[in-house]
Amino acid sequence: MADTVPTADADRFTVKVTSDSHFGWLRTRLSVERTMMSWLRTATALIGFGFAIVQYFNHLQQLPGARPAYLPTAPEYLGLGLISCGVGALVVAIWQYEFTVRYLWSGMFEPIAGMTREGKEGKHSPVLAIAIVLICVGVFAFFAVLLRLT
Repeated sequence: MADTVPTADADRFTVKVTSDSHFGWLRTRLSVERTMMSWLRTATALIGFGFAIVQYFNHLQQLPGARPAYLPTAPEYLGLGLISCGVGALVVAIWQYEFTVRYLWSGMFEPIAGMTREGKEGKHSPVLAIAIVLICVGVFAFFAVLLRLT
């Protein structure tokens, strides 16, 4: 009976080097990329929609004959909130991406990854660089709206 109790240093599972496990690793790796691209699309929509709301309502207020808004700064605050959510989503996405990729490239999966330790420098895809550029765009949009508020 004492043999059935798991030890603290026992692995959760064993990795067997087969073509099946290698292609399973590849599917998981590509799934991580697709998830990151979904985060990118969502963040792009949030940042773009936030900026568009601000621009639309600012132009709407400047039309001749337009009534003054009940809450004139509400579109700016909504836009700032949406832009902040987009940038925050990207920060969370990068953290999740890095954590998962680091786990997939850990020593336990090295035999089924099909690469040696020297070949792991190319483990990141361009999606990470795009995410960082989009964060910069989001921060720029945030401050463009914020400075226009004053």
